[in-house]
Amino acid sequence: MIHFDMAISDNFARFTDDQSGLMVFVDSFDNHQFEVRVGSLNQSRPLGTITAETDQELNQALAALIATIDK
Repeated sequence: MIHFDMAISDNFARFTDDQSGLMVFVDSFDNHQFEVRVGSLNQSRPLGTITAETDQELNQALAALIATIDK
């Protein structure tokens, strides 16, 4: 399980699931829409886009989006 603690003011973050090694990459150019990718340092794939107004909203949406994938 990954603990997300990203702030909407962050332009980029990387999170790693210690059990599976899965990496989650999140980036934003406007601190409103956040592009999410999953994979490894060498190869990742788009998972989705999150729109958030608060840190809490962003982190909850990240957890919900990651919960949809089969690790």
